[in-house]
Amino acid sequence: MTAKAGASSDTSLNWDQIDWKQVTGEVRRLQMRIAQAVLRKRWGKVKSLQWLLTHSWSARLLAVKRVTTSKGRNTPGVDGVIWRSSRQKIRAAAELRRHGYKPQPLRRVYIPKRDPRKKRPLSIPTMRDRAMQTLYLLSLLPVAETLADTNSYGFREYRSCADAIQQCFTCLSGHYSAEHILEGDIKACFDMISHEWLLKNIPVDKVMLAKFLKAGYIEQGKFFDTRDGTPQGGSISPVLANMTLDGMERVIKQSVPRRSKVNFVRFADDFIVTAKSEELLRNNIIPAITSFLQERGLVLSSSKTVITNIKNGFDFLGQHIRKYRDNKVRITPSRNSIKRMKENIRQTLKRARGWPAKNLITAMNSRIRGWANYHRRIVAKKTFNKLDFFMDQSIWRWLRRHHPNKSRKWLVKKYWTVCGPSTFTATVKEKKGEKQVFRVYRLQKFSSTVIKRHVKIRGDTNPYNPADANYLDTRRSKSCLRPTQ
Repeated sequence: MTAKAGASSDTSLNWDQIDWKQVTGEVRRLQMRIAQAVLRKRWGKVKSLQWLLTHSWSARLLAVKRVTTSKGRNTPGVDGVIWRSSRQKIRAAAELRRHGYKPQPLRRVYIPKRDPRKKRPLSIPTMRDRAMQTLYLLSLLPVAETLADTNSYGFREYRSCADAIQQCFTCLSGHYSAEHILEGDIKACFDMISHEWLLKNIPVDKVMLAKFLKAGYIEQGKFFDTRDGTPQGGSISPVLANMTLDGMERVIKQSVPRRSKVNFVRFADDFIVTAKSEELLRNNIIPAITSFLQERGLVLSSSKTVITNIKNGFDFLGQHIRKYRDNKVRITPSRNSIKRMKENIRQTLKRARGWPAKNLITAMNSRIRGWANYHRRIVAKKTFNKLDFFMDQSIWRWLRRHHPNKSRKWLVKKYWTVCGPSTFTATVKEKKGEKQVFRVYRLQKFSSTVIKRHVKIRGDTNPYNPADANYLDTRRSKSCLRPTQ
């Protein structure tokens, strides 16, 4: 049984039999029409198409699907409700209506930041409110992508940290490239955005946007109003934050003379600006950014906003970018990133006291794979080898505690002989049907990750523009990667 855009809701549908390819296609076609209307600056048409999209049955089904398949699908809001059954999901889609909608307060929790002394507030909407935000996000995404800054890479489709880092390399690797870099950071960006500015400038249903922003939150049983900011935890919040900062690139380039070697790269609320002199950054660019942010209720973080020289290097998105004496730019994992990875290994081994070796290997492999894959597109081979050595030493100390009465020869024979002398393994007897089989768990090495160069996405690519469809399909098929020379 299928569902079509614009069709009335049908609560007799079986969730598992919905044709999701057709549902996604119907929503995508409307989003493409919205993007084309934005390009032609036909804002009345944009508004009417957004209304059609947010009232369509396909979009409501897709919104519920995204909420119930996200990482937070098992995290309830203040009402404690989670959608699990097919009947609950179909009913939820049918009840996603603008008329009479009133959001519930968000549930406020705190999660640790990188600095263990600080915590980040996270506001969790109810499932229904998340689905409603996602529904209106579907209508806002084509507008946001069409109007976005060319070199904005955070919270955007088909863009990633690797694209931002590659753009940094492009801007700084030339023989006559700019040498001075402004490392910018916006203080409490999500929490301080002006509601007045958002309601005046974001092209989406103003009534619904006001309800999302003014929902309030509950902390320790008390209700608090939200006067500023977009809640971290809401599905629409990252796009609202992105649209708030879009236009910064244009303002920066308008504030300086031509040929000033000014380049801009932003990922979420972290950004860098390059220029040929420190005076340009201090006298032209910083005042322009400050004025731009002030209109939106934002300020630069004085402690994290600094000017540096490329020869001294700087950290951006967990990686260190520096030009060396041979006039070549090399990007390596940052010291803080390596330090956090080592601490992660230590903490995992500490928790693993008493665990079977196979459980330790399973827990470690997910961490090693994630960290190594993030850094596989830069100069990281030497770092990978050093981390392998650190891992081997840490595993050996864990084994000595795990088997205090066993000799070194016994440990080597049990854990290092199945897959070679350099690979830590655990051989476990498991039941497969009626047979007993031996299964080998092996610890992944950082250095086994292949270093590959990333091919940056074209800056003007819009996933909602039919003209870019073939280009994006080609990138997906080639994985955007090629081996390093």
